[in-house]
Amino acid sequence: MIFSQGVLSESIPGQAIRVIILTGIAFLVALLATPFWYRLIKRYQMRKQIRTRSEAPVFHKFHQKKEGTPTAGGVIIWSTVLLLAIVFGILNYFFDGFWGYLNFIDRAQTYLPLAALIIAAILGLLDDWLGVLKIGSNGGGLKIRYKLLVYTVAALIGAWWFYFKLDWTVIYVPFLGTIEVGWLNIPIFIFIIVASAFSANETDGLDGLLGGVSLFAFVALTTVAFVLGRYDLAAFGGVTIGALLAFLWFNIYPARFFMGDTGSMSLGITIGVIAMLTNTVLLLPFFGIILVAESLSVIAQMISKKTRGKKIFLSTPIHHHFEALGWPESQVTMRFWIISAVFSAFGLVIFFLAKFF
Repeated sequence: MIFSQGVLSESIPGQAIRVIILTGIAFLVALLATPFWYRLIKRYQMRKQIRTRSEAPVFHKFHQKKEGTPTAGGVIIWSTVLLLAIVFGILNYFFDGFWGYLNFIDRAQTYLPLAALIIAAILGLLDDWLGVLKIGSNGGGLKIRYKLLVYTVAALIGAWWFYFKLDWTVIYVPFLGTIEVGWLNIPIFIFIIVASAFSANETDGLDGLLGGVSLFAFVALTTVAFVLGRYDLAAFGGVTIGALLAFLWFNIYPARFFMGDTGSMSLGITIGVIAMLTNTVLLLPFFGIILVAESLSVIAQMISKKTRGKKIFLSTPIHHHFEALGWPESQVTMRFWIISAVFSAFGLVIFFLAKFF
């Protein structure tokens, strides 16, 4: 009765409980589904191809032993989110009360991130399959320029919905307030989505690294969404967090399987979309500090090699540079996690100070 009357579902504590419940359900569903998916990808030989010594000597040196590890484990994350969205959406359609409380499908809040998650995941899964078949750049799937093209096309579709359907025309600057930017939100949206997708792809190079970094970003963005009263978006974030936690259970060093592009592409794009929907684009560098560092290291290395003929780092993305310096893989991952946690917390502090003071 309490759900049909909307007493709990309309209260802040009720919404907090809702996010926690959905996070827990997602964790359990993903945790139970993982062994089945693991057996499936092993059966169909979805195995990671390691770049050759001539192509990436540092990477090959430290990761040759991982050749043949199952990939496409990121399916666990996005399929859990999709499954719960469909199940609770259908139950809410036929029944009232508790199922409506758990349903997080909403046109204004979750259509866009859910669509972005699934479309990017499917495209990423295709790229993973090309890599398994040794088709594409050095037998490793799509070249980076083709991936950037895919990111841009997905971003264009999202930007159209964001601007024309949701009527977003402002950007929030902490301590200054919202600024009307009009149609400029379209190129801003495209840049954020492409940058976040590219950065996530570059970060996915060590066991548990992208999973942990993404976890802190989603926790921060979910917190922001909840504080802003966008409870369905916060619920969506909670479901993603639960699925990420289950994935990390199996992906931390030594990983039983890799995330693959189906995971990195979908997570990166979704992080960018939620940042746009919560109007926290200028705080995203804090929530995703490692993503920023990884992509900048790659860009700086490429520019330096082309203009100076010299490297800045021993290897890029930057996590491989630290491996080359002698840091164990697990140490690099854990230290990057700590940096992510600290900067995400710092970003939240800025958000709260700007909003309430």
